[in-house]
Amino acid sequence: MADTKLYADESAPDAGALAGGVGITAVERDTGINKETLRVWERRYGFPTPLRDAAGERLYPPAQVQRLHLVKRLLDAGHRPGRVVAASAEELSALLQPAEAPRRAGMQAEAPEIAACAALLQRHDIDGLRRTLSQTLLRRGLAGAVNEVFAPLTTRIGELWMGGTLQVFEEHIYSESLQLVLRQAIHALPAAATGGPRVLLTTLPGESHALGLLMAEALFSLEGAACLSLGVQTPSAQLPGAVAAHRADVVALSFSSQLPNRAVVAGLAEVRGLLPANIEIWAGGSSRALRLPGVPEGVQCLDSLGAIAPRVASWRELLESRL
Repeated sequence: MADTKLYADESAPDAGALAGGVGITAVERDTGINKETLRVWERRYGFPTPLRDAAGERLYPPAQVQRLHLVKRLLDAGHRPGRVVAASAEELSALLQPAEAPRRAGMQAEAPEIAACAALLQRHDIDGLRRTLSQTLLRRGLAGAVNEVFAPLTTRIGELWMGGTLQVFEEHIYSESLQLVLRQAIHALPAAATGGPRVLLTTLPGESHALGLLMAEALFSLEGAACLSLGVQTPSAQLPGAVAAHRADVVALSFSSQLPNRAVVAGLAEVRGLLPANIEIWAGGSSRALRLPGVPEGVQCLDSLGAIAPRVASWRELLESRL
């Protein structure tokens, strides 16, 4: 007989617990773990343990959603589900430290602005945060600010949120603050240079992270590309029309670790099949799928935001060689 318990434990939660719960569709979108996988984990590993509303629909407490984020990061780092799904939040955090050590081992010393901005955000000094972001831009220049501070700072803010140190509203304040600073910087740049690529920027359905896309737009614009951002989650079928309407040379796609690897590869394959062969596809972001075998032919992966400048330079050189 199927389990007929209405709630995850023996006593019904109060209305406040239910009100704070997150539906399974939102959890799938937020973590990149699909619904069926979540259900399988419930049965196989005993986690997550969602509550149920009056209609029997799953509601996931915020602490479990944060723990699922940690699980997803470890899965992306190569751990097996049986090792991490049932682990406690403390065990997951401990596993993450060695998992992330190789990524940080060869990095330069962390920019002091990263800790400063994180502290300002935690103190709710929003004016101070925005002032520091703007000063960073002036001191380091747009490329230096993005590559040395804004990109690693965004990663740090995500880690603090997933670890429960920051609340959702604080992460949103950071995102809005950085977007404001970046958009002002983009608008202050000179008009696109003659002979630069026309770049259409977006993410595919299921990928809702916009900051990486905006940082890429800033660096493309700095290199003289004519950029048009479609924002996030553009249906693949809409891209051919957008490319034709705006005479784009390149479609730039951003992928975080939110999407499963197979979804990234499938999405890239679909876009490559929809676009003419002369339209280049450049993909970047933190998704592990971009660094594994299986990326479709005809897709160029940029391993970091710092790869944008040389990629644009190579595009120009190739164009000039054909003249």
